[in-house]
Amino acid sequence: MTISFSSRPQGNRRVTPIALASLATLMGAVVASYAMGQGMAMDSDGDGLVSYTELLVILPEVTGDEFAAMDVDGSGALDEAELAAAQDSGMLPAT
Repeated sequence: MTISFSSRPQGNRRVTPIALASLATLMGAVVASYAMGQGMAMDSDGDGLVSYTELLVILPEVTGDEFAAMDVDGSGALDEAELAAAQDSGMLPAT
């Protein structure tokens, strides 16, 4: 016995409006949490800085050159001021 929650045939793999809405909600939550000053939530090791690796977990499209441009002091990691400046300049997403 096969149970299906869709009236479409099993071979039809289209993205449903509910799936799109769920993805949009998830992406909105990620951007909103960053924009609400919670960018340091990206700091997975708790050192108070966001490394390139930590940033890539949330924003995989950021290149090494873009990260270097955000890292104003050249420390190899972003502090809260650098994150805020990157957001203000449009280098990182803002709401």
